[in-house]
Amino acid sequence: MQVLLAISFGELFLKGANRRIFYDRLVKHIKSNIENIGYKDMYLESAKLYIESDEDKYEKLIEEISKVFGIAYIDKVYRCEKNIDDIYETAKYIIANNHSKSKETFKVETTRVDKSFPYKSPELSAEIGRLVLDDFNNLSVDIHNPDFKIYVDIKNRVYVYTERHQGLGGLPLGTSGSGLLLLSGGIDSPVAGFMMAKRGMKINAVHFHSYPFTSKQAHQKAIDLAKLMAKYTGPMKFYSINLAEIYKAIATNCDRRETTILSRRIMMRIANEIAKKNSYQSLITGESLGQVASQTLESIAVIEESSDLPILRPLIAIDKQDIVDKAIKINTYEKSIEPYDDCCSIFAPNKPVTKPKLHYIKKSEENLDIEKLVKEALFNMEIIEI
Repeated sequence: MQVLLAISFGELFLKGANRRIFYDRLVKHIKSNIENIGYKDMYLESAKLYIESDEDKYEKLIEEISKVFGIAYIDKVYRCEKNIDDIYETAKYIIANNHSKSKETFKVETTRVDKSFPYKSPELSAEIGRLVLDDFNNLSVDIHNPDFKIYVDIKNRVYVYTERHQGLGGLPLGTSGSGLLLLSGGIDSPVAGFMMAKRGMKINAVHFHSYPFTSKQAHQKAIDLAKLMAKYTGPMKFYSINLAEIYKAIATNCDRRETTILSRRIMMRIANEIAKKNSYQSLITGESLGQVASQTLESIAVIEESSDLPILRPLIAIDKQDIVDKAIKINTYEKSIEPYDDCCSIFAPNKPVTKPKLHYIKKSEENLDIEKLVKEALFNMEIIEI
């Protein structure tokens, strides 16, 4: 009897001719996440990846593998001989060590990939269930809503298990192109980046600040958020852009009520230049419809006009509390609520335009040397490897 981890894939095996590409990417990311922990063996058998290691490492392995997109379940399994006696002894061992001290209900689920095995799936499930009932007085059968399940996978080898951990699902990183995330210091944008990474997109980030009007702590907070995200999204480039001169120019030459819209349009132009230079295929924002003045439908339309690349908004229809819940789950929430103002909040007007008209905004932009402002901001850009 050998203990292993079994990795069940999510959408990966729906990908037909591209399945191998998705599988290779997924395995690469798993290996990257666990390289500091170590393992003895890794092999694929009948649509599951099996990892063998020292038993005292499995808890940490599960923790790190759980951060990899494209995984449906992580199971701690026991590999045994392909006969009913050994299968039951394995199941009995698992139950005795995990489910023997309290009254519980159970169900046996058998998957028979090897059709030469003499018991069909329902027959084996029934026989294992009967033997369990004979040996464990505290257990009873509930086929509809059991407290736990005994899984038996009959393949080239046999795997028995009850311990199942939910994976993140989604698609392996890098299988759905690349995007540049506009990463603020707030709650929303890290969640937006996480959600696009879950769909297989490779994420890099651009952060806009306005030091010395905003603090160094605010800038470091954004870097720390990128580091927290990288546990899921993998390594990223963090582009740091100072907008102080741009805000000064807007304040001097334009209607203050238009500050948010004008500055966001310039941010999009800068992000476009970074993305094009680095072959990123899209921009990503944490915008949610109606949440703030710059996120009315009219504002979104005017801001989007300034971008040549598609702008992806995975949070557009999600309630704030749902976004907060996701931030808590991915461990970015506590960092996001640290009380350091970002450039958007520092320079936000008291009465911002909420229904801007594109022709008026373009008229205001004639008062700015936008090409020069963008060029200077990019020239002074800092790039940090996360």
